[in-house]
Amino acid sequence: MMKGILRIALFFLFVIVSVACEESTENPNLDFQLDFQPLELGNFWVYRVEETLYFGENDSESSTYFIRDRVRSSFVNEANELVYIVERQKSPNQNSWITLKDYTMFLRNNTLIRSIDNQALVALVFPPSLGKTWNGKIYQAGEKDDFEIEVFENNRLKVKQEDLDDKVTVRDKRYEFFERGVGLIEKYDEVVTYCSRTDCLGNQLIDGGYKVSLTLVNHGKR
Repeated sequence: MMKGILRIALFFLFVIVSVACEESTENPNLDFQLDFQPLELGNFWVYRVEETLYFGENDSESSTYFIRDRVRSSFVNEANELVYIVERQKSPNQNSWITLKDYTMFLRNNTLIRSIDNQALVALVFPPSLGKTWNGKIYQAGEKDDFEIEVFENNRLKVKQEDLDDKVTVRDKRYEFFERGVGLIEKYDEVVTYCSRTDCLGNQLIDGGYKVSLTLVNHGKR
């Protein structure tokens, strides 16, 4: 009698363990670290912006202001992807704001796609890891543009988008920093051309382009 009860108990224990293992296999607990760019309605980020525009040799204009990006709404597109609409506003002092534009962010195949002015950029891939590379402009016409996670430590990572300076014709340096639980915390773009005339070739005299840096000063949800 006791042996029969023991066999039945062992059988049910085997069934329970098998089901648990099957569920664990079918539903692995994977952390894709999507919170390196949280996407929820009401999320906002305020950045201090330092901008310099180069119009020609010894002709430039610099300004400092703030922009605020806020996730204001969302919709499901034709590919059944949840797309977030981000409203971008500008202010000289964080008191009065004017709306500049809307842009979108959404996830596709474990990538973060940010589309501004109809230019879709693959800003980040998930899960992120040091040294990971991808074509950041895969959804744009033109040449391949490799992005790379160059720094990954203390819940922060740096995406190198471009690091070119031939010191003769062009300088193109672009990168972004993300922080887990926060999102984009810093962005730097410097794209300039040098004077290429015979009398100034190689002197790194800027004759056009721009330099823009964004630094996060506030973020939250409202």
